[in-house]
This record gives sequence, structure tokens and C-alpha cells, in this order.
Amino acid sequence: MFLAGTLVNTFAILLGAGIGVLVPNIPERVKTTVMQGLSLTVIVIGLSMAMSDTKDILIVILSLVIGGLLGEWISIEAWLDRLGGWAQRRSGKNPGTSSVSDAFVTASLVFCVGSMAVVGAIQSGLQGNNTTLYAKSMLDFVTSTVFTTTMGFGVALAAVPVLFYEGLIATISHFAGNALNAPAVIACMTAVGGILIVGIGVNLLGVKKIAVGNLLPSMFVATGLKVIAPIVTHYATTLLHT
Repeated sequence: MFLAGTLVNTFAILLGAGIGVLVPNIPERVKTTVMQGLSLTVIVIGLSMAMSDTKDILIVILSLVIGGLLGEWISIEAWLDRLGGWAQRRSGKNPGTSSVSDAFVTASLVFCVGSMAVVGAIQSGLQGNNTTLYAKSMLDFVTSTVFTTTMGFGVALAAVPVLFYEGLIATISHFAGNALNAPAVIACMTAVGGILIVGIGVNLLGVKKIAVGNLLPSMFVATGLKVIAPIVTHYATTLLHT
């Protein structure tokens, strides 16, 4: 079943968040130290992704510019904040005690934006090979447990975008065939995703608030630009030689 990896990943996040909720209260200073350590780790992961083997730095830059404009136009960050605020009100907690929206946005991006999510979902859809997503599930299980102890139950909500994000990629890959199995396209998407991950790390450290949610379309813009780039180059070369 080509969606098995996605379902296991979703369950792993929910299970980790559930365990995180049951863990006794951790002293604030311990939470701060753990969060700082996680923040630095997230930044390192983002940097390693951003400096991947893609050579298309121009596409990466254009993707961030166009994706940022689209995200601001749609106001993705505002919609995510509203969703988190709604969940917080439904929980009956005082809005000032914790930030469900921040936990949801941060966890969603950490779980969704990454080469393992993209490559794993494509492998699952194309070949029915869920090995990569199973490995990612183990990592996300540990991460969701730790995140929940420091940021609250909003982390569990991240299972929803993971289900749709990985499920959509796997489904499209399954029906579209080998056309999506292009290393260069994945490299561009991973590089842009890595930059967004660095933004998450900066937010976690509290250095500066970056509207990472509004930059999310950049990943999909990068895919589109990489796909059409050879076509544009071909026609430009043809025009120059006529």
C-alpha cells in the first residue's frame, strides 16, 4: 500500500505528542535549555538542506521571492494563527498560557519541510517502498514527544498537514509515474525547504519572528520553476540562433 508510510508517520506524531502530554511538568529552566538545543539542531538541519547539491541558486532566490509574495497575499501565517487560536479556545486554556498556533506551525514545518518527507513520499508512491517514511516516523516520534513537553498539545495538530502533505505527494507520484522522480527538482525543493527550516530555528530561539508560514509556497514555486526552466532555456536558445 503506497500510503502506508504516510499513515505510520501520522500515527507516530500523534503517539509521541500523547506521550509528551503525559510526561510530568518539566522545570522552566530545563524546558528553555531543551528548546535552545532543539533550536540549534533545527538550524543545523536547515543549513545542511539549504546547502544541498542543487546548483540552481537563482531558482532558489526567485522561489523565495515569488513564494513570499504569494504567501503574503494568501496570508497563510494569519490563517494558521486563526486555526491554532481556535484549537486553543476549544481546549479551554487561557490564551496567554501557551501558544497552540506557534506549536502547530513550528511542528508542521519541521515534520513536513524536509528531504525525507518529499523523497520518502515519492518512493512510497512510485515504488511502494515505505522504508524512508518509516525511518522518518521514528525521528518524528521522538521529536513530537520532546516538542509537546516544551510547547504543548498543539504539536499533535501537525499530524493533519503531515497526513495531507505526504499523502498528496505519494498519491500524485503513484498516478503520475516516473515524471516526478527527478533528483534536480527534489534538490531545489529541499534547498528552499532548508532555508525555511533555518527560519524555524531562528523563531524557536526567539531572535526574531520570521513569517515562515507565508514562505511555504516557495517550495512549490521552486518545483514549478525547475520543471519549466529547461523549456524556457530551450526556446531562448532557439530564438538566439534564429
